[in-house]
Amino acid sequence: MTKRQILLFITFLFLGLILFSGGYLLGQSQIAPVQLTGAASGTPRQAEEAFRPFWETWKFLHTDYFEQPLDDVLLAEGALEGMLATLDDANTIYLSPQNEEVARQAFEGNLEGIGAEVTSEEGAIVIVAPYEGSPAAIAGLLQGDILREADGVILTGLDVGEAAAMVRGPAGTVVHLLVERDGQLLEFDVTRDVIDIPSVRGELLEENIAYVRLSRFSNDTDEELSETLESLISQDPTGLILDVRSNPGGSLSSAVSVADQFLAEGPILIERFGNGRERLFDADDEGLAQDIPLVILIDQGSASASEVLAGAVRDRERGTLIGDTSFGKGTVQSWKELSNGGGVRITIARWITPDGTWVHKDGLEPDVRITLPEATDDSFSDSQLQAAIDYLLDQSTIESQ
Repeated sequence: MTKRQILLFITFLFLGLILFSGGYLLGQSQIAPVQLTGAASGTPRQAEEAFRPFWETWKFLHTDYFEQPLDDVLLAEGALEGMLATLDDANTIYLSPQNEEVARQAFEGNLEGIGAEVTSEEGAIVIVAPYEGSPAAIAGLLQGDILREADGVILTGLDVGEAAAMVRGPAGTVVHLLVERDGQLLEFDVTRDVIDIPSVRGELLEENIAYVRLSRFSNDTDEELSETLESLISQDPTGLILDVRSNPGGSLSSAVSVADQFLAEGPILIERFGNGRERLFDADDEGLAQDIPLVILIDQGSASASEVLAGAVRDRERGTLIGDTSFGKGTVQSWKELSNGGGVRITIARWITPDGTWVHKDGLEPDVRITLPEATDDSFSDSQLQAAIDYLLDQSTIESQ
């Protein structure tokens, strides 16, 4: 599977992004700002005529369809999904009450499942990224894997929410997955677990370089990052590597807070709405790591909020991007509650980097391109991380590979 194919049907990401560890990541996917509003009441007058055929069809089904009674909830949810599908936007979706609850749990970081974010690509369920340390990652599932079956149930053709329901389940139970990778079918038995993985971890490398790994952008990421940075910076490192590889994103507010730790006062991103209105997000010049030499590691799994951070650092000439081209999700979603306990995520804006770049579908190009070798059972060399270390130490001239 090519990156171009995946980019055609991106979700944040989160992103436009769904968690098998709980259904949906919001965020985006793990990927959008959470702007909660209540459901609308009544039918807009201008829509009454447009919806007249809908209610006529509803009546015909209830009076003439050969199998009765009908499931009104199922019909209504199908109508919602169909309406949103006409927009041809994989990030504008309906969440059933069950998936709405799971999505909210994702923001809290406590879920039961296998811990992988996926998207739908031409009817196939494709892994955007497994969460670091999750059952999916431990079992060997990889970015780009196509999930074909779960416990014998065919996933191809299902929407992402339906597929997620087939895969997630109580901690301690096992799901048998049939996975397509590079044209070959592989089988995995994955033991579900409670997905409660810190979004930030850090360490001081032997070269006296601080290393910070961001696995996602959750509600607690800014607080976790502040604690990690305080500890590392107190040890007077010579440089800092921020690793957002395979980070599918999260909330926009979290991305802005994280970027603010590394940037002096100035722009982080611009939201551009459909009516032409723009909203600017700025750093406040109070970050803990504004001056330390900085490298950000990115790859094809770095999406949405990860790209907000990396794009701001690049455009502000604050640091260097090393790795592969990022995923390419450049839209913002708003989260609306519905009266049935479900919800809808609606794309409300594009987000633009400080220099005016829209990364959607194209992604961010690294300053230094380093492609990881394929992992083997014998050994694995993280050439991207080593390139970042060498760059900060200035031990060699780093060239794209």
